[in-house]
Amino acid sequence: MKKNISIALALALGASMAAGCATSKNGDDDGSGDGTGSDDAPKSMDATGKYQVSSTFDIQANMPGTVGDVTRQFVAATDDPTDPTKWILDQIIAKMSSGALKSTLTSIEPFVAGYLNDRLLQIAPDFVDTMLQIGNDFGQMAKGFGLNETLDVAGSANAYNGTVTATGVHFKIDNVENDIGFAEHMLPPVAATNVKVGLDVTGKLDIGEHKLPLSYGKILRIGLDEMIIPMIDSSATDLATLFQHKVNCVAVGQAINDAIASQFGYGGGAGTWQVACVAGLQYAAQNIYNKIAAIDSSALEFDLTGVAKGLDTNKDGKMDKIQTGAWSGTLGYAGTPAPLASATFIGARM
Repeated sequence: MKKNISIALALALGASMAAGCATSKNGDDDGSGDGTGSDDAPKSMDATGKYQVSSTFDIQANMPGTVGDVTRQFVAATDDPTDPTKWILDQIIAKMSSGALKSTLTSIEPFVAGYLNDRLLQIAPDFVDTMLQIGNDFGQMAKGFGLNETLDVAGSANAYNGTVTATGVHFKIDNVENDIGFAEHMLPPVAATNVKVGLDVTGKLDIGEHKLPLSYGKILRIGLDEMIIPMIDSSATDLATLFQHKVNCVAVGQAINDAIASQFGYGGGAGTWQVACVAGLQYAAQNIYNKIAAIDSSALEFDLTGVAKGLDTNKDGKMDKIQTGAWSGTLGYAGTPAPLASATFIGARM
């Protein structure tokens, strides 16, 4: 009898414990969780803060027409059968003061160009290649043109606003990359204020429409002097110096003197033509720089809207990475906008 009672009590206690466990598993609002997996649900991030942003554009199709004027200056040194010597003579003649020597050289320029061309290895052995390389590098600067920017976000989740500031440029030529700040060349940063910014719980980052008008001529001048020229000649810092390193004006002076003397008995003196050669190359360099400066008669205006993925990689509730960003919009010059070609960006919290 006692044995039967003990078995009955054990069965009753087991049933009671099982019922309690079932209640605990199903949950009756005991504060331990609702079983919906809410811990894995997307959480909103805080976007406020300052970010370093790197943008890359292909602006070849949108380049101002005056950029073509610059490129043609380099092509002009290579497109005649007697170039580059005819081009060198053109620069000498253009710079010389009116007088008998200028008139004489002008009248027999084709003959002198041929005479110099026969001595090209002594005068300018790789000048044509240099000019072609500069023209090619100009194209690469346009295809892989980069902007270094900051994105400063303020406000709250429902009303973020930002300031986008272009602080410098990024160049990539023949897989060589270089960052150059505007401040290094006494150029002011270019800022767009009151830019709408949105960040939803999925991490989708929206950067509202904003405009960045840039002095593209000044940027090209920076790229030419700071990147293209040193890549060709590490000891040259500007076009005039590069030209003088690539053209032997002593040899040019002697050749011009000899060519004219062979026709008239007197060539004017090798030293005279050497000085004229140096002055002509300086004139050519300045002429190209003037063409570049003329681009800034109008600003190159980026009108941009961006979409990207925001990430909180350290799980502190704040966005710290910007990935897979894409810009859309237009790129305009002199009041003529055109659709923006490929344009991407990435960023990180500063």
